[in-house]
Amino acid sequence: MSNCKYRGVVVPMVTPVTENQQLDVAAVERIIEFFAVNGVAPLLMGTTGEGNSVSAADGLLLVETAVKAAKGRILIYAGLTGNCFSEQLRQAEAYTKAGADVIVATLPSYYALTEEQMYGYYKNLADSITGPLMLYNILATTHMTIPVDVVKRLAEHPNIVGLKDSERDLERMQQCIAFSKERDDFAYFCGWAAQSAYSLSLGGDGIVPSTGNYVPEMFANLYNAAVKGDMALANSLQDETNEIAKIYQAGRTLGQSLTALKVMMQAKGLCEPWMLMPLTRLSEKEEQEIRAKV
Repeated sequence: MSNCKYRGVVVPMVTPVTENQQLDVAAVERIIEFFAVNGVAPLLMGTTGEGNSVSAADGLLLVETAVKAAKGRILIYAGLTGNCFSEQLRQAEAYTKAGADVIVATLPSYYALTEEQMYGYYKNLADSITGPLMLYNILATTHMTIPVDVVKRLAEHPNIVGLKDSERDLERMQQCIAFSKERDDFAYFCGWAAQSAYSLSLGGDGIVPSTGNYVPEMFANLYNAAVKGDMALANSLQDETNEIAKIYQAGRTLGQSLTALKVMMQAKGLCEPWMLMPLTRLSEKEEQEIRAKV
């Protein structure tokens, strides 16, 4: 683990919306308070936050609301998705101006990109924005992998501060953590929740678990245990959180699991399980089955 300022638990926060697809500002405030009290930071508009479905106006409102609710207690990570570079630049600058601490960007994913195109995209983005940039590698949705060699080249850029890696590849994880550990200016965040404890045992800087929307305190405890070297406790919490994750993930597509997660959060009074198009709610029967488990 490096001395990088970017570390700890960063929860890819759900984006709470109303039945008519409007951002649920009051719910954003509740969730951010829930996170801040438990010492975890949000990643706004990541995959769990339906980032690709959030409008530019709502994205800015989401960042503004989160920053205000956080009151400086936690860092605000703002997700950046899309295929139009000029629009991405505008959004990134708007988020930074609104108080986001770091921009976390996935690859534009309409076209298959060469390694040089991937490098060029992130270099241009990092050169062009005023806030710090974190790379976000997620094969499941972009259908591309940012090669480890490209990550290493990009890590040399003074405005690129880390990697959030959601790829399910243990060898890749080991390679990325090995080189990020050598640097104090580049953080490794594990976005593969089931390997949270393992990644921290290797020296990763942070974890990005979607189940943290429901039990942020468990992941804060897991992180703290791992940092102290108490891997028995960290692994025990890993097993417990894996079981909780199954409640909303097992047998569902990624999109279906996100509304199921909101059903679980609804049980804690945090938000309603409405979704942004094209995603939809589950049937009333399925929602009742989830509520019965929590």
